[in-house]
Amino acid sequence: MKKINAYTIALGLAAICLVTALIMLFTGNIAQAGPFFIAFFAALGFAFRGFAVTKGFAYTMMIFAAVTMALYYPGFFTEINGFTLTALITPLIQIIMFGMGTSMSVTDFVGVIKTPKAVLIGVFAQFIIMPLIGFSLANASNFPPEIAAGIILIGCSPSGLASNVMNYLAKANLALSITITSVTTLLAPLMTPLLMKFLARAFVEINALTMMWDICKMVIIPIGAGLLFNKLLSGRAQWLDNAMPIVSMLGIAFIITIITAAGRDSLLDIGAILILLVLIHNLLGYTLGYWAGRLFRMEERDCRTIAIEVGMQNGGLASGIAKEMGKIATVGLAPAVFGPLMNITGSILASYWHRKPPLDKDEAIEEPVGELAVKQS
Repeated sequence: MKKINAYTIALGLAAICLVTALIMLFTGNIAQAGPFFIAFFAALGFAFRGFAVTKGFAYTMMIFAAVTMALYYPGFFTEINGFTLTALITPLIQIIMFGMGTSMSVTDFVGVIKTPKAVLIGVFAQFIIMPLIGFSLANASNFPPEIAAGIILIGCSPSGLASNVMNYLAKANLALSITITSVTTLLAPLMTPLLMKFLARAFVEINALTMMWDICKMVIIPIGAGLLFNKLLSGRAQWLDNAMPIVSMLGIAFIITIITAAGRDSLLDIGAILILLVLIHNLLGYTLGYWAGRLFRMEERDCRTIAIEVGMQNGGLASGIAKEMGKIATVGLAPAVFGPLMNITGSILASYWHRKPPLDKDEAIEEPVGELAVKQS
């Protein structure tokens, strides 16, 4: 007889919580359903860790649990003894960026010299495709101006570390991915404010110089400190190397939770439509990023890399910018929604490509990245 493990028990518990929550929901007891929805996502996140196919979704389920908690009990995530929790967003972003710096070195930029064409295509695609899609969706949304501006902001942000993980899982060009992420992140203090000034000025007031300085505080200075730390203490602080990924995950989850609590009322009003638009933004990023590579006759592995780099944005940085603008509850909503969604779609896409090794560069590719709806095995 097969022994039932803790993960299987957690899966059963998640099913019971979901059924209970749905019964309460359909019988009009929405407020009482909260704890069961929270328990469902938490139990599911734990259960997912026990199965190879779902392990990559465990973190996202935990974020959903935290977001649900913030929606039901926003008071716990807005202020504590007079201290506004949104004040923690910028320091958390700086810690995450410092961690990114400690994992980087000068060799990460050697790819610019080795494969300048691929890097340039990736960087240009990043700062052209997603901002224009964001601008188009914002204009079509009929959202309040500041919430619409958040869609543009996430599009104008660079790619993040999550894209490197997904490229590794997808068997894409990891070296190219790291280089594009590094270059777009370092260009963000210049490109993001200029793009926002050009595309979002009709929705919200943009002070480009102030935004440049804010991004420098959140990106350039912490990454520079991380690079210096890595140079001077490389291999001597293994505990930090082990801790930073965990700190980064917890930091991003906490930031998303704070933003959800702050923008709860707006999110409840337009949440479903915002999720749909953000999902469209994300999927079009993958699709157009992939075909940008195909247009320039790049190898399949590199096309996959650019698709993921373009489709996955640094939602944490976008949230930090929204906070520095003083509009975390409005401009910050789209970045907060984008983060969990891109982790789900990115995991699905990476799993799909993982099972389809890149063809030789002479062979034709018949299936475009747009076929993201493929089922996970």
